[in-house]
Amino acid sequence: MNQTMFTLVLFLHVLGASVWAGGHLVLSITILPRALRARDPAIITAFEDGFEKLGIPALLIQVVTGFLLAQRLLPNHAQWFSFDGPVATHIGIKFILLLLTIMLAVHARVRLIPKLDAHTLPALAAHIVAVTVLAVLFLLVGIGFRTGGIL
Repeated sequence: MNQTMFTLVLFLHVLGASVWAGGHLVLSITILPRALRARDPAIITAFEDGFEKLGIPALLIQVVTGFLLAQRLLPNHAQWFSFDGPVATHIGIKFILLLLTIMLAVHARVRLIPKLDAHTLPALAAHIVAVTVLAVLFLLVGIGFRTGGIL
């Protein structure tokens, strides 16, 4: 991957992360408390209906560009989960965060959302907060590629 392509891929990755994390922060900090106070899941579903049109493509862009960036930084895929050195550790952690995000999303879609009501809203709220924390951790680990991060 040449420098121009790398810059484009990195830009798309960061843009996707901004949309994904920013959307979940808005959801967790402003929408979710309002829905919990009103005990009204429709407040969340109204936000999600609009956000998913941008949020899901942003997540998919992050996944694709993340694979491309990982490939550029560590071409040997077998090392991605070796946690041998800072680059492999960052890549491994990012994949773990992705797996956790997918697991939460599938659980919410299959178990929580089909029977979402005022009584099951707190369980969905826990998922929303967890996905938001994961999104912020994605950002923290991501900047670690450039800064050394906290690892």
